Amino acid sequence: MSTSLGESLAFIAQQACIYFGIPLLIVGTLGGLLNVIVFLSLQTFRESSCAFYLTIMSIVNVGQLITGLLVRIMITGFGIDWTQTSLIICKVRYFIFPIAALISFTSITLATMDQYFATSFRRRWQEWSNIQVAHRLMAAFSIIWILHGIPYLVFFNQNISSATGKVICNSPNDIFAQYRFYFVTLVLTGFLPVVITILFGYLAYRNVQHLAHRTLPLVRRELDKQLTVMVLVQDIVNAFTVVPYAIVTTLTLNTSLMSNPVIATKIQFIATLTVLLYYVNFGSPFFIYICASERFRRQLIYVIFTIHFERWRRPRIAVNQVTPES
Repeated sequence: MSTSLGESLAFIAQQACIYFGIPLLIVGTLGGLLNVIVFLSLQTFRESSCAFYLTIMSIVNVGQLITGLLVRIMITGFGIDWTQTSLIICKVRYFIFPIAALISFTSITLATMDQYFATSFRRRWQEWSNIQVAHRLMAAFSIIWILHGIPYLVFFNQNISSATGKVICNSPNDIFAQYRFYFVTLVLTGFLPVVITILFGYLAYRNVQHLAHRTLPLVRRELDKQLTVMVLVQDIVNAFTVVPYAIVTTLTLNTSLMSNPVIATKIQFIATLTVLLYYVNFGSPFFIYICASERFRRQLIYVIFTIHFERWRRPRIAVNQVTPES
């Protein structure tokens, strides 16, 4: 019975990876690129520190989908594991994967905090919402997370599994594995950013309710409202996509539960589904902004059709033409 159950759950997980994972990969990558185009095309966003954080997040989200979700689809959906056949892919995937995740969570956390500072009534807090400060913070955190990823290059290697006798890509160092699961997965890319973003998102939303009583330019006021709603809705969606993954990961670390084959099979199946849900966090921001902000929808149409499409349609003037003599 347990064998039949395991085969059924494995088949369902395989179909979920194919029919949910592939569309998520396509639309998430396309949405991330559209985010970058919109944020970089409008001066309003280029001068906004919050939009700068969201631009960096959108870029690394595309990298996360390619290095993480694509490989997951190939492994679970099609039984093809590139990390088993190539040592370079094995090391590079586990090097880029955590860096992209950490930079992405750092970006949305800083974006949410930035909106709290931007909408704060205290002048001293408002000074932290600054494009120069944003550049320095992202540069510093990017360097930290890249250096943090170096042990992944060192410890991850192709090894022979004692259970199956096949080549697998993993880290045989138990201390590093414990650090990766308990601190990186559960804290840095799990509960910690969710708690911080929900807290500061709520505080920023409260500040926005009182913006009408402040003497601010209309453009600045509308931008603050727009960005606060965008990041707050994304924070809520992130909580619903990240927390289940973190909880199930905690269950997989419980040796007493995983010692029961039937329970272990069910937990592994749920883990596969929550991993797909986890990647919604990286593939959904563009669609969250479209749904949450009417202003963003108008900006998207303006950027695509007025700026770029009209520029593409504009006839090119030939350079260095020689006028024929009569």
